[in-house]
Amino acid sequence: MSVRPIVLALALAVLASPAAAAEPRKLWEIGDLRQPESVLPASDGFLYVSLVAGSMTEKDGVGFIAKTTVDGRMIEPEWISGLNAPKGMALVGGKLYVADIDELVEIDVASAKVANRYPVEGAGFLNDVVATPDGRVLVSDTAKNVIFALKDGAMTRFAEGPELNGPNGLAIEGDRLIIAGFGPFVDGKPTSEGHLVELPLSDGKARPLGSGAPIGALDGLVVLGGGGYLATDYLKGPLYLIDATGKHEQLLSLSPGSADLSYDAASKTAVLPLNHEGKLVAYRLD
Repeated sequence: MSVRPIVLALALAVLASPAAAAEPRKLWEIGDLRQPESVLPASDGFLYVSLVAGSMTEKDGVGFIAKTTVDGRMIEPEWISGLNAPKGMALVGGKLYVADIDELVEIDVASAKVANRYPVEGAGFLNDVVATPDGRVLVSDTAKNVIFALKDGAMTRFAEGPELNGPNGLAIEGDRLIIAGFGPFVDGKPTSEGHLVELPLSDGKARPLGSGAPIGALDGLVVLGGGGYLATDYLKGPLYLIDATGKHEQLLSLSPGSADLSYDAASKTAVLPLNHEGKLVAYRLD
């Protein structure tokens, strides 16, 4: 038996019961949203949703963050407003960090107010955010092939170079950073499809996760454990299950614009923003 079926079986065991895996089942949908880009679960049972509501790259001040319940009810359509093109998010100690074009925005959750803005010099397209176990907040710059780090109020370059593969989605797995590559960028434009990348937090030296064979314009990323990963393809739409060798299978056929998803292992529920369609959709991945 090859490595691929073994690893994919381990990943599917996280998603499915001992019986044969069923087709993903749609649970709910919220429509009429203004370019939803990222979904982040909170410990209080809500979901934070970033909405671009305009240009992905212009500082127009029309972007905002909404709050919904995990079962698809809108609670606060504009919980935080006045952002530009908010994308990936991470929660750290009562603060919500949001990637917003060329700055990392820090929001105080309790007061629902912007607490700080950290400009990122030379940024091209800040995209996703993740917190490390040692307290750093990492943010990907897809266009510039850079990952920046916020530590003690200062922004620094954590990693950079073409081996980052147009870094988009970020996730922590043990002592390493997993990166969903959108694909190599030249002069600010993608040139081919991306793959998963692994980067030890200790040395910041990136390398392909598995074979490094192209998969797609990878965006949202979830670590399942057991050698399995979920990732969306922003340009084509599908949700993929990817194993540690880089092999992948399509779990869901979605429209282009599928972006930064969330996944709850207990309920086996993936919540996906469909940027182009203006929808938030939830599926049970049995």
